[in-house]
Amino acid sequence: MRRGGSVGEGATLLLEGPPATFANNIDLQCYSHVNGQTHLSSDPKNERTDQERGPLSGLHVLDFSRVLAGPYATMVLGDLGADVIKIEQPGTGDDTRMWGPPFMASDVERESTYFLSVNRNKRSVTIDMKDPGERPFIERLVRWADVVVENFRPGVMERLNLGDDQLEALNPGLVRLSISGFGNDGPDARRVGYDHILQAEGGVMSLTGPLDGPMVKAGVPIADVTAGLFGVIGVLAGLIERAASGRGQRVSTSLLAGQIGLHTFQGTRYLVAGEVPPLSGNQHPTVCPYGVFDASDGPVVIAVGNDAIWARFAPLLSIDADDVRFATNDRRLRNIEELNALMSQALSARNVGEWLVLFDQAGVPAGEVKKLDAVYASAQVRQQNLVWTAEHATLGPIELPGSPLRYSRSDVALRRAPPTLGEHSLEVRDELREEKP
Repeated sequence: MRRGGSVGEGATLLLEGPPATFANNIDLQCYSHVNGQTHLSSDPKNERTDQERGPLSGLHVLDFSRVLAGPYATMVLGDLGADVIKIEQPGTGDDTRMWGPPFMASDVERESTYFLSVNRNKRSVTIDMKDPGERPFIERLVRWADVVVENFRPGVMERLNLGDDQLEALNPGLVRLSISGFGNDGPDARRVGYDHILQAEGGVMSLTGPLDGPMVKAGVPIADVTAGLFGVIGVLAGLIERAASGRGQRVSTSLLAGQIGLHTFQGTRYLVAGEVPPLSGNQHPTVCPYGVFDASDGPVVIAVGNDAIWARFAPLLSIDADDVRFATNDRRLRNIEELNALMSQALSARNVGEWLVLFDQAGVPAGEVKKLDAVYASAQVRQQNLVWTAEHATLGPIELPGSPLRYSRSDVALRRAPPTLGEHSLEVRDELREEKP
């Protein structure tokens, strides 16, 4: 078995048989869109049209990663049409299969909602990576793959005899994504990096929380997700470069690097201006008014991003837009306490819904603070196909957050429900003509 050197139309996979396009070697599931939701069908005979194939259809991804950063990256690739094989430890699987509650129970087993959140569009295969008898199968998988993803600590892949040299010898065209906590070298390279630790050490926690403290983490695993997204960017660029060079390479990122990548203007406040940014609270540090304010029945978010918006906003609150204290953004920031007092008094006269109507009519950006039940019930969220429904092997129909991406021709969709542990082991071994143990 050997791989062609590039991905895309015309690229080939040779797997003990005649040449075929990458896409023709993928077991494609079928789906349909109903009432703004994507539904997975298990009918393999209902073949999809070219327009229904994802933009990465035909790409093969071998996923050794676990927990969140790596699995998030491979889920994104799977959403885009890649065939993702997730390797798990027999008996236990991905760590997040045990992360809960909440767990969803079935007659067969229970499933962690945490695991379900980042493992759709994958096939699960169980392998004891330390078993010498599995080495031939592992090598077949490496040769099958276009991309390998792992998030072990530095040195683990080498101990498994899957370091860069070994992988390149098996498959010279392989793009290898490595996601670590702190980076693959440097004094902290061997430290274990979980999301909360890197939100803290990467500085984002120091910017997040009430003005008078304490520092708090984000409510979602933003360090993991960011590293995963940067990893996907690296993989896609690596594949494009491979199309020109015919060779793969290793792409590295880390949770620490992803947090630095999020700093944006806060980073340059320190690096350029020498200011150590304090906690931001719910107000923007450089734009005013921009933040959370109280209406009569709850919070409303208002974003006066420039002076033109201010000229439309101020009269709604009976504030003189030309008042010398507030006429420009820098003056509003210098007099923020006075402005907040005037706004607080005015906003308390109406409820959130009434203000949103007035702001919308005046062209003032604003929104309500929603809990997740309201978010997922939103007509806009449903219309944008941001909730997908899958038929899980043991749980039956489940809803999942959908992909943020949409294409004008290619489709991004749910093709596989999150797998049960080892659900596809026999299937994949059969495909790679490996004798079953």
